[in-house]
Amino acid sequence: QVRLAESGGGLVQAGGSLRLSCVDSGRVVRPYTTGWFRRGPGKEREFVAAINWSGTDTDYANSVRGRFTISRDTAKNTVYLQMASLEPEDTAVYYCAAGTTIISSTMTREEAYAYWGQGTQVTVSS
Repeated sequence: QVRLAESGGGLVQAGGSLRLSCVDSGRVVRPYTTGWFRRGPGKEREFVAAINWSGTDTDYANSVRGRFTISRDTAKNTVYLQMASLEPEDTAVYYCAAGTTIISSTMTREEAYAYWGQGTQVTVSS
C-alpha cells in the first residue's frame, strides 16, 4: 500500500523556521514527482512547491519563493520542505503528494498527483 507520511509541523513565531518531511512507504513507482500543498483556514488547497525525482526541476508558488526550499533525499525516500521567514499567512495544513506522470508544466496541479499524505499542521503566530 502506498503511504506518504508528513512530519515536522508545529507552532512557530513569525520570522521563524520549520522543516517538513515527507516519507514514502517505498511503494510509489519510481521515478515520481513530489509536491507540497497547503490548506489555510477557510481557504482552498493551494500549491506550495514541487520537485522531480532527480531534483533537477523544482517549482514554487510566488507566495513562498525565496523563503521555502524543497529538496529530496532518494536514499531515505524523503522530501523536505525547509520553510524560513514564516508569516501568519503560512498557517495551514501542509500535505505532500506524489505523482508518476507529472511533467514540469503540470507540477502545480493537484489533479496530477495520485498519492497524498494526511497532512501536518503548521501554525505561525504573530
